[in-house]
Amino acid sequence: MLSKKTKYGIKALTYLARQENKAPVSIATISESENISLKFLESILLTLRKNGLLGSKKGKGGGYYLIKEPNQIQMTVVMRILEGPISMVPCVSLNFYEKCDDCPNENACAVHKLMVQLRDSSLKIFRNTSLSDLCNC
Repeated sequence: MLSKKTKYGIKALTYLARQENKAPVSIATISESENISLKFLESILLTLRKNGLLGSKKGKGGGYYLIKEPNQIQMTVVMRILEGPISMVPCVSLNFYEKCDDCPNENACAVHKLMVQLRDSSLKIFRNTSLSDLCNC
């Protein structure tokens, strides 16, 4: 299941991508417009800034803004920043691989085979979807 952190992060990113002038937008404005808790949104936007998707400006007229064009921001990047591994089990993760404690042979494991298919399908969608696709900008 998608976490609220990721859901709200995507909502905030699409809000910023839709801004015509690309000027910084205050956290309060995004919070009110997207119905996201201000404190929770602060944490999410800080994470996105620390990972190179957003810039910020302090003071009057300050706020957050996209560093890259929306068509350059793939959902794989957003998902991994906010959600962590894309795969549902660690033994099929491309970036966060861990062997399952209860599985002696991944190649013979039915769960592993199913989760590889699910991961590959999800990755195809995330890789082929950019922020601009989500906001039609």
